[in-house]
Amino acid sequence: MDRTANAVWKGNLKEGNGTLDTQSGALKGTPYSFKMRFEDESGKSGTNPEELIAAAHAGCFAMQLSHVLAENGTPATELDAKAVVTLVPGTGITGSALTLVG
Repeated sequence: MDRTANAVWKGNLKEGNGTLDTQSGALKGTPYSFKMRFEDESGKSGTNPEELIAAAHAGCFAMQLSHVLAENGTPATELDAKAVVTLVPGTGITGSALTLVG
């Protein structure tokens, strides 16, 4: 099974910007930029790669845990997984921490 995403970037690193599209259409022309990634922590101006990695980590974990719990005869009613991805400028992603309620 393959899933695809497309990133288009225009311009240089600091003043440029890009858009993200996913095969499913969940992201369609979603903007991202240097500012969104490193300067705007509110998240209101668009997304960034680290936010998408955090969403994927939390989503995959919750789905797999729900499967394991159901297989053991203790199905979950709801699992609320939160991932915090840490990005250190100049170094990269240094961690992803999960918190689970459910």
